[in-house]
Amino acid sequence: MARGCVLLDRDGVINHDSPDYILSAAQWRPIDGSLEAIAALNAAGLTVAVCSNQSAVGRGMLAPATLQAIHELMHQALAAVGGHLDGVFVCPHAPAADCRCRKPRPGLLQQALEQFDCAPERALMIGDSRRDLIAAERSGVEGWLVKTGNGAALADELSPATPVYPDLAAAVPAILRRLPTTHGVAP
Repeated sequence: MARGCVLLDRDGVINHDSPDYILSAAQWRPIDGSLEAIAALNAAGLTVAVCSNQSAVGRGMLAPATLQAIHELMHQALAAVGGHLDGVFVCPHAPAADCRCRKPRPGLLQQALEQFDCAPERALMIGDSRRDLIAAERSGVEGWLVKTGNGAALADELSPATPVYPDLAAAVPAILRRLPTTHGVAP
């Protein structure tokens, strides 16, 4: 079993979001410090994966091959700073599909936890929206919010018990401080 898992939303956490969706690799722009933050999590021995709704595919706005090209660019950008993702879990369905993988449902997170043999109490979900936090709760995973993307508008509405950080880079030191020295993450 991995030391622990950090599950990340993509748009608004790793890269800048757009109300019109990220529809090409040219539109994918990392948030300052996010790639280095992932590399730091990798260096600590944590499993890091993306769990992202990508309904533009189901809506017919984004071809699966283009989504793959966006993710390939993300992988290349991470590799350039010494980082990597252990997995990318995507819900490609439109909201009307009523699937179990679209956040706030827990399907994507459960897929990641199962693939990495990571118990929910050893995992953490970092997102920028209420649906990320609800999916985390429904999966038994602790949820943290970042103020990038949609997070700034939501931060003041949350319980004080929900950790809120300016961005992923600011959240990583808190994650690393919580790592036990010999086993498992207990965020």
